[in-house]
Amino acid sequence: MAKIRMLTPLVEMDGDEMTRVLWKWLKEILLEPYIDLKTEYYDLGLTERDRTDDRVTEESALATKRLGVAVKCATITPNAQRVEEYGLKRMWKSPNGTIRRILDGTVFRAPIIVNGITPYVHGWKKPIVLARHAYGDVYNSVESRVKAGQNAYLLVTDKDGNEVERKLVHSFDCDGIVQGVHNLDKSIEAFARSCFNYALENKIPMWLGAKDTISKTYDHRFKDIFAEIYECDYRAAFEKAGIYYMYTLIDDVVARIMRSEGGVLWVCKNYDGDVMSDMVATAYGSLGMMSSVLVSPDGKYEFEAAHGTVTRHYYKWREGEETSTNSVATIWAWTGALAKRGELDGIAELTAFAKKLEKATVETIESGYMTGDLIPLFNREGVTPVKLESRAFLKKIAEKL
Repeated sequence: MAKIRMLTPLVEMDGDEMTRVLWKWLKEILLEPYIDLKTEYYDLGLTERDRTDDRVTEESALATKRLGVAVKCATITPNAQRVEEYGLKRMWKSPNGTIRRILDGTVFRAPIIVNGITPYVHGWKKPIVLARHAYGDVYNSVESRVKAGQNAYLLVTDKDGNEVERKLVHSFDCDGIVQGVHNLDKSIEAFARSCFNYALENKIPMWLGAKDTISKTYDHRFKDIFAEIYECDYRAAFEKAGIYYMYTLIDDVVARIMRSEGGVLWVCKNYDGDVMSDMVATAYGSLGMMSSVLVSPDGKYEFEAAHGTVTRHYYKWREGEETSTNSVATIWAWTGALAKRGELDGIAELTAFAKKLEKATVETIESGYMTGDLIPLFNREGVTPVKLESRAFLKKIAEKL
Protein backbone atom coordinates (compact mmCIF):
# COMPACT_ATOMS: atom_id res chain seq x y z
CA MET A 1 0.00 0.00 0.00
CA ALA A 2 1.08 3.59 -0.52
CA LYS A 3 2.16 5.16 2.75
CA ILE A 4 -0.07 7.81 4.32
CA ARG A 5 1.60 11.18 3.89
CA MET A 6 1.83 13.82 6.61
CA LEU A 7 1.90 17.58 6.05
CA THR A 8 3.10 18.86 9.43
CA PRO A 9 5.58 17.01 11.66
CA LEU A 10 4.79 15.80 15.15
CA VAL A 11 7.11 16.81 17.97
CA GLU A 12 8.65 13.49 19.02
CA MET A 13 10.07 13.34 22.55
CA ASP A 14 12.09 10.17 23.14
CA GLY A 15 12.53 8.83 26.66
CA ASP A 16 14.22 6.35 28.95
CA GLU A 17 14.71 2.69 29.79
CA MET A 18 12.19 0.03 28.68
CA THR A 19 9.75 2.53 27.25
CA ARG A 20 12.54 3.85 25.02
CA VAL A 21 13.07 0.31 23.71
CA LEU A 22 9.33 -0.12 23.10
CA TRP A 23 9.24 3.29 21.40
CA LYS A 24 11.68 2.18 18.72
CA TRP A 25 9.95 -1.18 18.16
CA LEU A 26 6.50 0.42 18.02
CA LYS A 27 7.53 2.82 15.28
CA GLU A 28 9.28 0.05 13.32
CA ILE A 29 6.43 -2.51 13.54
CA LEU A 30 3.20 -0.48 13.71
CA LEU A 31 3.82 2.96 12.22
CA GLU A 32 6.59 3.24 9.65
CA PRO A 33 5.26 0.48 7.33
CA TYR A 34 2.05 2.48 6.85
CA ILE A 35 2.91 6.17 7.40
CA ASP A 36 5.49 8.46 5.84
CA LEU A 37 6.23 9.51 9.41
CA LYS A 38 7.36 13.10 9.86
CA THR A 39 8.62 14.14 13.29
CA GLU A 40 10.79 16.84 14.81
CA TYR A 41 12.88 14.69 17.15
CA TYR A 42 14.01 15.62 20.67
CA ASP A 43 15.91 13.17 22.85
CA LEU A 44 14.61 13.56 26.40
CA GLY A 45 16.62 10.59 27.65
CA LEU A 46 18.27 11.39 30.97
CA THR A 47 21.83 11.48 29.62
CA GLU A 48 20.88 13.97 26.89
CA ARG A 49 19.00 16.15 29.35
CA ASP A 50 22.11 16.16 31.51
CA ARG A 51 24.41 16.93 28.57
CA THR A 52 22.28 19.92 27.50
CA ASP A 53 21.65 21.16 31.06
CA ASP A 54 17.98 20.27 30.40
CA ARG A 55 17.70 22.77 27.54
CA VAL A 56 16.41 19.98 25.31
CA THR A 57 13.27 19.67 27.47
CA GLU A 58 12.45 23.37 27.11
CA GLU A 59 13.18 23.22 23.37
CA SER A 60 10.76 20.31 22.94
CA ALA A 61 8.01 22.20 24.79
CA LEU A 62 8.55 25.32 22.68
CA ALA A 63 8.44 23.15 19.54
CA THR A 64 5.08 21.83 20.73
CA LYS A 65 3.79 25.39 20.99
CA ARG A 66 5.01 25.96 17.42
CA LEU A 67 3.82 22.72 15.75
CA GLY A 68 0.74 22.08 17.88
CA VAL A 69 0.99 18.32 18.51
CA ALA A 70 3.59 16.27 20.39
CA VAL A 71 4.02 12.64 21.40
CA LYS A 72 6.18 11.84 24.42
CA CYS A 73 7.87 8.69 25.69
CA ALA A 74 8.10 8.08 29.46
CA THR A 75 11.12 9.72 31.12
CA ILE A 76 13.06 9.44 34.36
CA THR A 77 12.75 12.14 37.00
CA PRO A 78 16.03 11.61 38.84
CA ASN A 79 16.38 11.14 42.58
CA ALA A 80 19.67 10.85 44.49
CA GLN A 81 20.13 7.22 43.44
CA ARG A 82 19.68 8.13 39.76
CA VAL A 83 22.17 10.99 40.04
CA GLU A 84 24.77 8.47 41.17
CA GLU A 85 23.71 5.76 38.68
CA TYR A 86 23.92 8.10 35.66
CA GLY A 87 26.70 10.38 36.93
CA LEU A 88 24.50 13.46 36.55
CA LYS A 89 25.60 17.05 37.06
CA ARG A 90 22.56 17.67 39.27
CA MET A 91 19.15 16.31 40.21
CA TRP A 92 17.17 17.61 37.21
CA LYS A 93 13.49 18.49 37.61
CA SER A 94 10.64 16.45 36.15
CA PRO A 95 10.56 16.92 32.36
CA ASN A 96 6.78 16.57 32.50
CA GLY A 97 6.67 19.40 35.04
CA THR A 98 8.79 21.60 32.77
CA ILE A 99 6.65 20.88 29.71
CA ARG A 100 3.42 21.47 31.63
CA ARG A 101 4.73 24.74 33.01
CA ILE A 102 5.59 26.02 29.52
CA LEU A 103 2.33 24.84 27.92
CA ASP A 104 0.21 25.70 30.99
CA GLY A 105 -2.17 22.89 30.13
CA THR A 106 -4.55 20.40 31.69
CA VAL A 107 -3.77 16.67 31.76
CA PHE A 108 -6.70 14.38 30.90
CA ARG A 109 -6.20 10.70 31.71
CA ALA A 110 -8.72 8.05 30.67
CA PRO A 111 -8.64 4.25 31.05
CA ILE A 112 -8.50 2.09 27.92
CA ILE A 113 -11.48 -0.27 28.20
CA VAL A 114 -11.16 -3.87 26.98
CA ASN A 115 -13.84 -6.57 27.18
CA GLY A 116 -12.56 -9.34 29.43
CA ILE A 117 -10.57 -7.11 31.78
CA THR A 118 -12.79 -6.36 34.79
CA PRO A 119 -11.88 -3.43 37.07
CA TYR A 120 -10.90 -4.27 40.65
CA VAL A 121 -13.77 -1.97 41.67
CA HIS A 122 -16.56 -4.10 40.23
CA GLY A 123 -19.13 -1.30 40.27
CA TRP A 124 -17.15 0.72 37.70
CA LYS A 125 -18.90 0.16 34.39
CA LYS A 126 -17.82 3.34 32.54
CA PRO A 127 -14.50 5.21 32.25
CA ILE A 128 -13.49 7.61 35.02
CA VAL A 129 -11.54 10.43 33.36
CA LEU A 130 -9.00 12.30 35.50
CA ALA A 131 -8.39 15.98 34.76
CA ARG A 132 -5.15 17.08 36.42
CA HIS A 133 -4.06 20.69 36.73
CA ALA A 134 -0.60 20.78 35.19
CA TYR A 135 0.82 23.85 36.91
CA GLY A 136 2.05 24.77 40.38
CA ASP A 137 1.80 22.98 43.73
CA VAL A 138 4.79 20.82 44.73
CA TYR A 139 5.97 20.55 41.10
CA ASN A 140 7.08 24.20 41.17
CA SER A 141 7.82 24.36 44.88
CA VAL A 142 10.71 25.87 46.84
CA GLU A 143 11.98 23.77 49.75
CA SER A 144 14.51 24.08 52.53
CA ARG A 145 15.95 22.22 55.52
CA VAL A 146 15.56 24.23 58.71
CA LYS A 147 17.67 24.02 61.87
CA ALA A 148 16.43 24.17 65.45
CA GLY A 149 16.02 27.76 66.61
CA GLN A 150 15.33 29.09 63.11
CA ASN A 151 12.09 30.69 61.90
CA ALA A 152 10.36 30.32 58.53
CA TYR A 153 8.17 33.11 57.12
CA LEU A 154 5.89 33.58 54.15
CA LEU A 155 7.03 36.93 52.77
CA VAL A 156 5.29 38.89 50.00
CA THR A 157 6.84 42.04 48.49
CA ASP A 158 5.70 44.52 45.84
CA LYS A 159 7.49 44.87 42.50
CA ASP A 160 10.08 47.19 44.10
CA GLY A 161 10.89 44.74 46.88
CA ASN A 162 8.94 46.52 49.61
CA GLU A 163 7.35 44.20 52.14
CA VAL A 164 3.58 43.77 51.71
CA GLU A 165 2.89 40.87 54.04
CA ARG A 166 4.85 38.63 56.40
CA LYS A 167 3.42 35.52 58.07
CA LEU A 168 5.22 33.15 60.41
CA VAL A 169 5.09 29.63 58.99
CA HIS A 170 6.73 28.02 62.01
CA SER A 171 9.23 28.66 64.77
CA PHE A 172 11.36 25.52 64.85
CA ASP A 173 12.33 24.04 68.24
CA CYS A 174 14.02 21.14 66.42
CA ASP A 175 15.38 20.46 62.93
CA GLY A 176 12.69 20.34 60.24
CA ILE A 177 11.67 21.12 56.69
CA VAL A 178 9.66 23.86 54.97
CA GLN A 179 8.05 24.10 51.53
CA GLY A 180 6.53 26.97 49.57
CA VAL A 181 4.05 26.43 46.72
CA HIS A 182 2.15 28.81 44.49
CA ASN A 183 -0.45 29.00 41.74
CA LEU A 184 -1.81 31.61 39.33
CA ASP A 185 -5.38 32.78 38.81
CA LYS A 186 -4.91 32.74 35.02
CA SER A 187 -3.68 29.12 35.14
CA ILE A 188 -6.59 28.02 37.34
CA GLU A 189 -9.01 29.83 34.99
CA ALA A 190 -7.53 28.07 31.95
CA PHE A 191 -7.72 24.76 33.83
CA ALA A 192 -11.39 25.36 34.64
CA ARG A 193 -12.33 26.19 31.04
CA SER A 194 -10.46 23.15 29.69
CA CYS A 195 -12.37 20.91 32.09
CA PHE A 196 -15.78 22.45 31.41
CA ASN A 197 -15.18 22.16 27.65
CA TYR A 198 -14.08 18.51 27.97
CA ALA A 199 -17.17 17.64 30.03
CA LEU A 200 -19.45 19.30 27.48
CA GLU A 201 -17.71 17.69 24.50
CA ASN A 202 -17.99 14.22 26.07
CA LYS A 203 -21.35 14.86 27.83
CA ILE A 204 -20.22 13.62 31.24
CA PRO A 205 -20.76 15.20 34.68
CA MET A 206 -17.81 16.96 36.30
CA TRP A 207 -16.67 16.77 39.93
CA LEU A 208 -14.02 19.03 41.48
CA GLY A 209 -12.55 18.13 44.87
CA ALA A 210 -10.18 20.15 47.06
CA LYS A 211 -9.73 20.88 50.79
CA ASP A 212 -11.00 24.43 51.23
CA THR A 213 -12.02 23.73 54.85
CA ILE A 214 -8.32 23.46 55.70
CA SER A 215 -6.69 25.52 52.94
CA LYS A 216 -8.96 28.53 53.25
CA THR A 217 -7.03 30.67 50.75
CA TYR A 218 -5.15 28.35 48.35
CA ASP A 219 -7.73 25.59 47.79
CA HIS A 220 -10.62 27.99 48.26
CA ARG A 221 -9.34 29.99 45.27
CA PHE A 222 -9.82 26.92 43.05
CA LYS A 223 -13.37 26.53 44.35
CA ASP A 224 -14.24 30.21 43.76
CA ILE A 225 -12.75 30.47 40.26
CA PHE A 226 -14.50 27.31 39.05
CA ALA A 227 -17.81 28.48 40.53
CA GLU A 228 -17.55 31.94 38.92
CA ILE A 229 -16.72 30.58 35.46
CA TYR A 230 -19.41 27.90 35.66
CA GLU A 231 -22.16 30.32 36.65
CA CYS A 232 -21.18 32.94 34.06
CA ASP A 233 -20.26 30.82 31.06
CA TYR A 234 -21.25 27.16 31.38
CA ARG A 235 -24.32 26.52 33.55
CA ALA A 236 -26.83 26.93 30.70
CA ALA A 237 -24.82 24.71 28.35
CA PHE A 238 -24.43 22.01 31.03
CA GLU A 239 -28.16 22.01 31.77
CA LYS A 240 -28.98 21.81 28.07
CA ALA A 241 -26.60 18.84 27.72
CA GLY A 242 -28.19 17.12 30.72
CA ILE A 243 -24.99 17.08 32.79
CA TYR A 244 -23.93 18.89 35.96
CA TYR A 245 -20.93 20.38 37.76
CA MET A 246 -20.30 19.71 41.47
CA TYR A 247 -17.72 20.88 43.99
CA THR A 248 -17.14 18.96 47.20
CA LEU A 249 -14.24 18.07 49.51
CA ILE A 250 -11.57 15.81 48.01
CA ASP A 251 -12.22 13.06 50.58
CA ASP A 252 -15.93 13.14 49.72
CA VAL A 253 -15.10 12.86 46.01
CA VAL A 254 -12.95 9.80 46.71
CA ALA A 255 -15.83 8.15 48.58
CA ARG A 256 -18.27 9.02 45.79
CA ILE A 257 -15.90 7.70 43.13
CA MET A 258 -15.61 4.34 44.89
CA ARG A 259 -19.41 4.01 45.02
CA SER A 260 -20.03 5.26 41.46
CA GLU A 261 -20.36 3.33 38.21
CA GLY A 262 -17.90 5.71 36.52
CA GLY A 263 -18.77 7.92 33.60
CA VAL A 264 -17.54 11.10 35.28
CA LEU A 265 -14.79 13.70 34.82
CA TRP A 266 -12.87 13.91 38.11
CA VAL A 267 -11.07 17.26 38.35
CA CYS A 268 -7.98 17.36 40.59
CA LYS A 269 -5.27 19.78 41.62
CA ASN A 270 -1.80 18.87 40.40
CA TYR A 271 -0.60 16.53 43.17
CA ASP A 272 -4.03 14.98 43.74
CA GLY A 273 -4.28 14.22 40.03
CA ASP A 274 -0.83 12.65 39.96
CA VAL A 275 -1.71 10.22 42.74
CA MET A 276 -5.36 9.55 41.96
CA SER A 277 -4.78 8.89 38.26
CA ASP A 278 -2.40 6.06 39.19
CA MET A 279 -4.98 4.68 41.63
CA VAL A 280 -7.75 4.79 39.02
CA ALA A 281 -5.52 3.30 36.30
CA THR A 282 -4.48 0.40 38.53
CA ALA A 283 -8.07 -0.20 39.66
CA TYR A 284 -9.15 -0.46 36.02
CA GLY A 285 -6.49 -3.10 35.48
CA SER A 286 -3.04 -1.70 34.76
CA LEU A 287 -1.06 1.52 34.50
CA GLY A 288 -0.25 0.26 31.03
CA MET A 289 -3.92 0.79 30.12
CA MET A 290 -4.21 4.52 30.85
CA SER A 291 -4.04 7.20 28.17
CA SER A 292 -2.87 10.75 28.89
CA VAL A 293 -3.01 14.03 26.98
CA LEU A 294 -1.90 17.52 27.98
CA VAL A 295 -4.11 20.22 26.44
CA SER A 296 -2.99 23.87 26.57
CA PRO A 297 -5.45 26.80 26.72
CA ASP A 298 -4.55 27.78 23.13
CA GLY A 299 -5.14 24.29 21.74
CA LYS A 300 -1.73 22.59 21.76
CA TYR A 301 -1.60 18.85 22.52
CA GLU A 302 1.03 16.57 24.06
CA PHE A 303 0.16 12.85 24.20
CA GLU A 304 1.97 10.35 26.44
CA ALA A 305 1.50 7.18 28.46
CA ALA A 306 0.44 7.69 32.07
CA HIS A 307 3.08 5.28 33.43
CA GLY A 308 6.82 5.43 34.01
CA THR A 309 9.85 3.92 32.29
CA VAL A 310 9.36 0.30 33.53
CA THR A 311 12.80 0.17 35.14
CA ARG A 312 12.67 -3.44 36.35
CA HIS A 313 11.92 -4.74 32.86
CA TYR A 314 14.68 -2.57 31.39
CA TYR A 315 17.31 -4.08 33.69
CA LYS A 316 16.14 -7.56 32.62
CA TRP A 317 16.19 -6.62 28.93
CA ARG A 318 19.68 -5.14 29.31
CA GLU A 319 20.88 -8.51 30.64
CA GLY A 320 19.48 -10.24 27.56
CA GLU A 321 16.29 -11.54 29.17
CA GLU A 322 12.90 -11.40 27.46
CA THR A 323 10.24 -9.14 28.96
CA SER A 324 6.48 -8.95 28.61
CA THR A 325 5.99 -5.20 28.85
CA ASN A 326 2.58 -3.62 28.26
CA SER A 327 2.87 -1.10 25.41
CA VAL A 328 -0.84 -0.22 25.09
CA ALA A 329 -0.65 3.23 26.71
CA THR A 330 2.39 4.07 24.57
CA ILE A 331 0.47 2.99 21.47
CA TRP A 332 -2.36 5.31 22.57
CA ALA A 333 0.13 8.18 22.88
CA TRP A 334 1.04 7.73 19.23
CA THR A 335 -2.53 7.14 18.02
CA GLY A 336 -3.76 10.20 19.92
CA ALA A 337 -1.06 12.38 18.39
CA LEU A 338 -1.55 11.00 14.87
CA ALA A 339 -5.34 11.36 15.06
CA LYS A 340 -5.04 14.95 16.26
CA ARG A 341 -2.44 15.77 13.57
CA GLY A 342 -4.76 14.29 10.95
CA GLU A 343 -7.69 16.27 12.34
CA LEU A 344 -5.81 19.58 12.39
CA ASP A 345 -4.26 19.08 8.94
CA GLY A 346 -7.40 17.66 7.31
CA ILE A 347 -5.83 14.24 6.58
CA ALA A 348 -8.72 11.82 7.12
CA GLU A 349 -6.56 8.77 6.27
CA LEU A 350 -4.18 9.56 9.13
CA THR A 351 -6.96 9.90 11.68
CA ALA A 352 -8.63 6.73 10.39
CA PHE A 353 -5.34 4.82 10.64
CA ALA A 354 -4.94 5.86 14.29
CA LYS A 355 -8.43 4.61 15.14
CA LYS A 356 -7.82 1.32 13.31
CA LEU A 357 -4.59 0.78 15.25
CA GLU A 358 -6.46 1.32 18.53
CA LYS A 359 -9.17 -1.13 17.39
CA ALA A 360 -6.56 -3.71 16.38
CA THR A 361 -4.86 -3.40 19.78
CA VAL A 362 -8.10 -3.90 21.71
CA GLU A 363 -9.18 -6.82 19.52
CA THR A 364 -5.77 -8.49 19.95
CA ILE A 365 -6.24 -8.49 23.73
CA GLU A 366 -9.90 -9.48 23.54
CA SER A 367 -8.94 -12.48 21.38
CA GLY A 368 -6.60 -13.65 24.15
CA TYR A 369 -3.15 -12.34 23.19
CA MET A 370 -1.63 -9.97 25.75
CA THR A 371 1.31 -9.08 27.99
CA GLY A 372 1.84 -10.73 31.35
CA ASP A 373 0.40 -7.96 33.51
CA LEU A 374 -3.05 -8.48 31.97
CA ILE A 375 -3.20 -12.30 32.31
CA PRO A 376 -4.43 -12.34 35.96
CA LEU A 377 -7.11 -9.73 35.10
CA PHE A 378 -8.47 -11.38 31.96
CA ASN A 379 -11.67 -13.41 32.11
CA ARG A 380 -13.66 -13.95 28.94
CA GLU A 381 -15.77 -17.00 28.27
CA GLY A 382 -14.24 -19.32 25.71
CA VAL A 383 -10.94 -17.43 25.50
CA THR A 384 -7.71 -18.72 27.07
CA PRO A 385 -5.18 -15.90 27.51
CA VAL A 386 -1.75 -16.29 25.92
CA LYS A 387 1.23 -14.37 27.32
CA LEU A 388 3.37 -12.69 24.69
CA GLU A 389 6.80 -11.09 25.02
CA SER A 390 7.10 -7.35 24.42
CA ARG A 391 8.04 -7.43 20.74
CA ALA A 392 5.80 -10.41 19.94
CA PHE A 393 2.80 -8.50 21.31
CA LEU A 394 3.47 -5.63 18.89
CA LYS A 395 3.78 -8.08 16.01
CA LYS A 396 0.49 -9.73 16.96
CA ILE A 397 -1.20 -6.33 16.84
CA ALA A 398 0.39 -5.77 13.41
CA GLU A 399 -1.25 -8.99 12.18
CA LYS A 400 -4.66 -7.75 13.32
CA LEU A 401 -3.98 -4.30 11.87
